[in-house]
Amino acid sequence: MAKEKIILGIDPGTTIMGFGLIKVVGKTMTFLQLNELDLKKYDDHYLKLKLIFERTIELIDTHHPDEIAIEAPFFGKNVQSMLKLGRAQGVAMAAGLSREIPITEYSPKKIKMAITGNGNATKEQVAKMLQSLLGLKTIPKNLDATDGLAAAVCHFYNDGRVEIGKSYTGWSAFIKQNEDRIKK
Repeated sequence: MAKEKIILGIDPGTTIMGFGLIKVVGKTMTFLQLNELDLKKYDDHYLKLKLIFERTIELIDTHHPDEIAIEAPFFGKNVQSMLKLGRAQGVAMAAGLSREIPITEYSPKKIKMAITGNGNATKEQVAKMLQSLLGLKTIPKNLDATDGLAAAVCHFYNDGRVEIGKSYTGWSAFIKQNEDRIKK
């Protein structure tokens, strides 16, 4: 019998966190859900981080994903934006790690390449390809949800490959792989 697993993909953000879930049986993936956590109405950055953590825990407790794929922040020129995005990613990762779910990061370029074959594809091109691949009836207005789903699909396509990115199985693995970034 083919092994079954659920993959949760997350596109972290402090304005909108997109997420998507797929089920994998053997070499076949099926769409489960995609949605977003809209944080625009909140002014308090720390409250947004709390809501990201709580929503991620809720998704984990509801769907019991076996693995989490998360989009890594891209390096822009605005340091404050990068810091906020990194914090959003960190709390989503902490939620997964607190439930001992393996997490793998993918760069936006790697995700786009896995879905469309073009690392410079637009969000719209990624959404259209996901619609085709998974038989989605409609594409959401905000494409953060499809970006989260794209992370999950990218992870499925990269399953078993060692060079896929940074992967963590728990806090000790995270610390070991990031010793150079931790103050002692």
